[in-house]
Amino acid sequence: MNFPVQFTIYGKLYHWHYIFETLAFIIGIRVYYYLKKDIKDPISDENRLWIMLGAMIGALIGSRLIAILETPNQLKGLTFMTLYASKTIVGGLLGGLFGVEIIKKFIGVKVASGDLYVVPILVALFIGRIGCFLMGVDEPTYGIKTNFFMGMDLGDGLKRHPVALYEMIYLTILFILFQAIKNKRLINGDRFKLFMVLYFLYRYLVEYIKPYQPLFFNLSSIHWSAIFIIFYYYKFIIRLIKTILTYK
Repeated sequence: MNFPVQFTIYGKLYHWHYIFETLAFIIGIRVYYYLKKDIKDPISDENRLWIMLGAMIGALIGSRLIAILETPNQLKGLTFMTLYASKTIVGGLLGGLFGVEIIKKFIGVKVASGDLYVVPILVALFIGRIGCFLMGVDEPTYGIKTNFFMGMDLGDGLKRHPVALYEMIYLTILFILFQAIKNKRLINGDRFKLFMVLYFLYRYLVEYIKPYQPLFFNLSSIHWSAIFIIFYYYKFIIRLIKTILTYK
């Protein structure tokens, strides 16, 4: 396989990334509605729409903000087009979280609303990462040089960590995990919290095998986003650890 993997239309080359990005959104939405029809949702359809709107607006802002902070040395020359083209799922999830919480304050919803989105997010992320993987080094989701057996030439002649492929494997593991606990009686909202903690923990660790730019204290914006989520959900993490220790 030669990277980037592209297709031709009327003699012009195009990246698959944009197609998979679109498919991720469409299929993720369809999975959400498929799962929603089989549960008794404590949140009304109208409020669900407001929550989704808050999530999308928050994700739009957060994905751009965290993405541009990934390259702090380019902030002085920042343009609107650069800002618009920059995006990261870490910022999208972080911004979406804040967007949802703000909207819920306005509409008076106090019930946790994230559990229903976990599987659709996992499916959408997996599909989107296929596109990132096919982009090779044309998309900033590649890793540093390596002699690891999974290292690949992603288009620049160097053997690198295929970070997008690693994430696809990790997302598959998370999908299996959440399928295994789907019938477990958990506190409402715990599935989403568990997803956020596990995904951001992964992103924190994998950042060390990417050619990142430090924001401050030798940590990137992705690192700091992950640290924020860990602190944001610290009560849940402590409760989870106590539950695991008690179970043992």
